[in-house]
Amino acid sequence: MLHKIGIDLGGTKTEIIVLDESLNILQRKRVSTPQHDYEKILQNIVTLVNDVSENLSDFSIGVCCPGAISKNTGLIKNSNTQCLIGKSFKKDLEKKLKKNISLENDANCFTLSESKMGAGIEFDFVFGVILGTGVGGGIVYRNSLHCGRTNIAGEWGHHTLHQNGNSCYCGKSGCVETYLSGPSLEKRWNQLTGLTQSMPEIINNLDSEIGKSWKDEFLENFGYGLANVIDILDPDAIILGGGLSNIDFLYSEGKNSVYEKVFSDIVDTPILKNKLGDSSGVFGAALLD
Repeated sequence: MLHKIGIDLGGTKTEIIVLDESLNILQRKRVSTPQHDYEKILQNIVTLVNDVSENLSDFSIGVCCPGAISKNTGLIKNSNTQCLIGKSFKKDLEKKLKKNISLENDANCFTLSESKMGAGIEFDFVFGVILGTGVGGGIVYRNSLHCGRTNIAGEWGHHTLHQNGNSCYCGKSGCVETYLSGPSLEKRWNQLTGLTQSMPEIINNLDSEIGKSWKDEFLENFGYGLANVIDILDPDAIILGGGLSNIDFLYSEGKNSVYEKVFSDIVDTPILKNKLGDSSGVFGAALLD
């Protein structure tokens, strides 16, 4: 029997899971991530794999990794776990494990897990959205990831939403991420109110005129951002993940804002909340081919 091992390398925790062929959970474990030490991160994963695979005869290994993997060099880029940047993470890990692994970013793993085990299970064509510290996306068509020619398919967070708009770390201006990520929304709230508050605090304080203005702006940007995705891809469903996916009005007023902006006389694309929560990364990693 081929077992599936999935590893979710997060900024603060590293999780490992073992699934059988029917996707039943056999083992599961979480440990802290030594986020500033590359060699310790590698050894951490090796130790976890050795622990759970001791009695397994045949198994695959998939890893969910923060940041993007350059198709040209194989090196990690744009990772919030900064010690990974510029490293040949896949090759280094394979050398230590003496086994081939599959490696994908968190948005792709999220979309794969939700399409096969979560909110997108009944749809052929799923666009997965991460709305959190950053904004990312992934595409699954007929149970397979579509990564694109240069491994950037689904990266709607760096579409230009407003020309000459907010500066982005990527070097461009006006990226979706600079308007729809948690930090960017908190920054905008601070600009409007002078208050430094977290997203949950802001969401509970929207009755004022300033609060309504902030919310209207958020909904407008959310609508244009996802309407552009629908106009280009026309997926069967969009599934929201990340911390901001817990904002209830995105599935009502947010959906309406999207629908108003799509280039079609018929708009019924489901915009759904994820079902797997923070387990999406580790399940998606286990499901990688």
